[in-house]
Amino acid sequence: MSDKIYKVISFLAALAVPVVCGGIIYALVTDAYGAFEYFGFFNFLTSSDWNYTEGHEQYGALPFIVGTLLTTLLALILCIPFSLPVALFVGEYFKGTRIANVLNTVIELLAGIPSIIYGLWGFYALRPLVMALNISPHGSGILTASLVLAIMIVPYAASLSAEFIKMVPNDLKEGAYSLGATRAEVIRRVIFPVAGSGIFSSYVLAIGRALGETMTVTMLIGNTNNIPTSLTATGNSMASIIANQFGEADGLRLSSLIAIGLILFLITALINMVGKIMIKRASIV
Repeated sequence: MSDKIYKVISFLAALAVPVVCGGIIYALVTDAYGAFEYFGFFNFLTSSDWNYTEGHEQYGALPFIVGTLLTTLLALILCIPFSLPVALFVGEYFKGTRIANVLNTVIELLAGIPSIIYGLWGFYALRPLVMALNISPHGSGILTASLVLAIMIVPYAASLSAEFIKMVPNDLKEGAYSLGATRAEVIRRVIFPVAGSGIFSSYVLAIGRALGETMTVTMLIGNTNNIPTSLTATGNSMASIIANQFGEADGLRLSSLIAIGLILFLITALINMVGKIMIKRASIV
C-alpha cells in the first residue's frame, strides 16, 4: 500500500471514534429527554422514589447513584492494600524472576475471567460465608458486592501499576542506593514519586471498571430500590437497575432507565477527566 492509502485509512479510523461517541451521546440524550422533561433534571437526580404503579409513576436516580458510588469507593479502598504490594512484588522486589512471571500469568488470568464467573463465585461461595459470619442475615448487600468488585479490579490495578514501577530508571534507584538509601526509602522517595502518576492512572481505570460492572453487582447487591443506610444493607447500582428492569420497561420508565444510563456515562467521563487532570499535575518531568 502507498502512504496515501495508509493516511486515508488512519483518518477514517480516527474519524470513527468521535462519530461513535457522538452517536452514543445523541441516542442517550434523545431517549432520556422524556424523563428529564417530565420530572425535571435536578428533581430526577435528587429523588429517591421508584414507583412504576400505573397512574402513580415516580422515578428518581438518587438511590442508584448512591449505590454505585458506595460500592465503587469501598471496592477501591479494599483493592489498594492488595494491588499495590503485588505491584511492588512483581515490578521491584522480584522483577524479571520466574516467580514474578508466574504471578503475572495468574494476574492476567484473573483479569480475563468474565464478570459472570465472579458473580457466580460470589453468590455461591462468598454470600454464604457472609451469612455464616453473621455480617449480614441475607448475605447480599453493598459489602458483598464491593468485596467481589475489589477482587475483580485488583488484577487491573496491580498489573498496570507494576508496569509503571518497572519503568522507573535504574540510574535513579542506583543513585539513591549510592547515597545510603535503603530499599524502603528508594520505594518511598524514588519509585512512588516517579511512578506515582502512572499508578494513580491505573486506579482511575480500575474505578472505571467498577463503576460500570453489571452482572456481578446485580447478583450480589440485593436489588432493592432504596438508599443504602449501611454497608450490610441491600441496594441497587445504576447498572443493576437497568439490567433488572430494562427488558420489561416502556414509556416513562424506559426513558428513566436510559436517563440513569446517561448519568452513569457522565459520571464515568467526569472521573476520567478529573483523573487526567490530577495525573498531569502529579507528573514529574
